[in-house]
Amino acid sequence: MTKKKEHLDCLNTVKPVRDALDVISGKWKLLIIISISVGNCRFTDIQESIPGITPRALAKELKDLEHHMLIKRLIVESYPIKISYTLDDYAKSLTPVIDALKDWGINHQKKLDGNKLIDSKEISS
Repeated sequence: MTKKKEHLDCLNTVKPVRDALDVISGKWKLLIIISISVGNCRFTDIQESIPGITPRALAKELKDLEHHMLIKRLIVESYPIKISYTLDDYAKSLTPVIDALKDWGINHQKKLDGNKLIDSKEISS
């Protein structure tokens, strides 16, 4: 009975984690979300803030993020037409996840470098 419960507990964690990773994984998605969250709302601004991303890749990822309702595409009917991107309120719930990944990445690099790990509260201040 214990083995079956452990298996179900594992599946109950793995499935939602897999679902989340299906939405935000990849080379560019989190970087795009971060770029928009810091104020880059125009296509070219987002592209310039992410080294190595091509216009084609950016366009594809923006469409995918819009499909998953993480970003909104705003069209201003003027001449020329202006398109900007904002985070949906729902995407803002990723902020603690991104902060945790940032903290983990900093600590992991310190561990690899043989330095003392730092508390996430030290990073924020």
